[in-house]
Amino acid sequence: MRPLTEEETRALFEKLAKYIGENIQLLVDRPDGSYCFRLHKDRVYYVSERILKVATNIPGDKLVSLGTCFGKFTKTQKFRLHVTALDYLAPYAKYKVWVKPGAEQSFLYGNHVLKSGLGRITENTAQYQGVVVYSMADVPLGFGVAAKSTQDCRKVDPMAIVVFHQADVGEYVRHEETLT
Repeated sequence: MRPLTEEETRALFEKLAKYIGENIQLLVDRPDGSYCFRLHKDRVYYVSERILKVATNIPGDKLVSLGTCFGKFTKTQKFRLHVTALDYLAPYAKYKVWVKPGAEQSFLYGNHVLKSGLGRITENTAQYQGVVVYSMADVPLGFGVAAKSTQDCRKVDPMAIVVFHQADVGEYVRHEETLT
């Protein structure tokens, strides 16, 4: 377990900025204590500094997980967010998409969101902007990338993809052996 290098921190913050913008500062400086990001076995964990001090007593090869896994670095050093970060992204999301009840199950099975399943979308969402996907009851379901801007969504046909799937809460069931 070690602090992130400057390049790793930049990759992490660029990815987080796609979804929550300047609100990254709210993740680190919280009123309930100081939190930080640590790297362990190519995975980035979000952990309070209080728990981090306690974890230093555990040898690195025996440590399985620490805090909340935000994602991992691939072999090409690109950062991929995991669905475990959704609880921290959702409250600070700048751009949101709400899906209709009939399209929720399709999204939770790992499919993209089609125009026919789109309930609402945040105004001024740009194309390829990171979005958090909600149900119509404001329950965060996952996150993705907007395939079309808000203005383009109004004009496309019902079978066009409006949000590319990145991660969803259905992964807890589909990939439970690999999520840590």
